[in-house]
Amino acid sequence: MERLHKLMARCGVASRRKCEEMIKEGRVSVNGITVTLPGSQADPVKDRIAVDGKEIKVPAKKTYIMLNKPDAVVSTAMDPEGRKTVLDCVPFEGRLYPVGRLDYHTQGLILLTDDGDAAYRLTHPKYEIEKEYVAVIKGDITRHELNKLQAGVVIAVPEGEVRTAPAKAAVIGRTEHTATVSVIIHEGRNRQVRRMLEAVGKEVLKLTRVRMGELQLGNLAAGECRELNSVEIAYLNRLK
Repeated sequence: MERLHKLMARCGVASRRKCEEMIKEGRVSVNGITVTLPGSQADPVKDRIAVDGKEIKVPAKKTYIMLNKPDAVVSTAMDPEGRKTVLDCVPFEGRLYPVGRLDYHTQGLILLTDDGDAAYRLTHPKYEIEKEYVAVIKGDITRHELNKLQAGVVIAVPEGEVRTAPAKAAVIGRTEHTATVSVIIHEGRNRQVRRMLEAVGKEVLKLTRVRMGELQLGNLAAGECRELNSVEIAYLNRLK
């Protein structure tokens, strides 16, 4: 037996939290009986589980696809405004979901998978998975400003203002008019890196996520995708 919301997430229905909400909303049935109690269990082999009347199956093999999200693409499974989504960028017909989000104009590494457990481990704050971004900013940045980023800065969020957790920040390149900065965080607030740089007076010209934990974007071009290799999948399994 397995917790129903975990089983649903493992089947790629949604995140664990979202699956719990779907159960509470009465959208899930086991063997034809609607289940609404948190903590309910089901047998992945013997029980028939349905979401919104559609039966779900435990896939024989999990799918893990790394995408270099291009600019002007939304990192959701669907978009009510009809904009291009990350799922439009991958040649896969199965039911995949993006792990976390990148904002509309941020490029870089995003994982698409039907493994809800892996998605949970990569995004839940308790695992403190590092996320590395490379930002091209207008002008230069001083040592004092880098120190502020490393110590944590106050940024505006929908619920008010918060101070970010300590981060890692370093200049990795300069031109006459720009600087390229590596910023490593383990939080996942909306537009966090942009807002951190704005908090020290910097205008972001381009932002790319290049790493999540041990998953590296490498030389994957914008708009290209690939399946994770065995070493990368083993890393995801070690996070349990």
